Amino acid sequence: MGNAETEKIKILLNHWIGHNKEHIQEFREWAEKAKRLGEAETSDDLLEAAQDIDKANEPLLRALRRFESKKG
Repeated sequence: MGNAETEKIKILLNHWIGHNKEHIQEFREWAEKAKRLGEAETSDDLLEAAQDIDKANEPLLRALRRFESKKG
């Protein structure tokens, strides 16, 4: 794989991880709002979605670390 492609993958991994973290925070904020509105099940669903996205970040972080460990 060319150096340009390797750099592109690292950039994308960082972007995807950061983007997912933004969604996680937003889902948690809306879960709290839903809970205050008496929508406990909706709140639970949003929190579950946040957890699922956080879990999805785990392999992305592993991949990023793998690329970063090959520096040098």
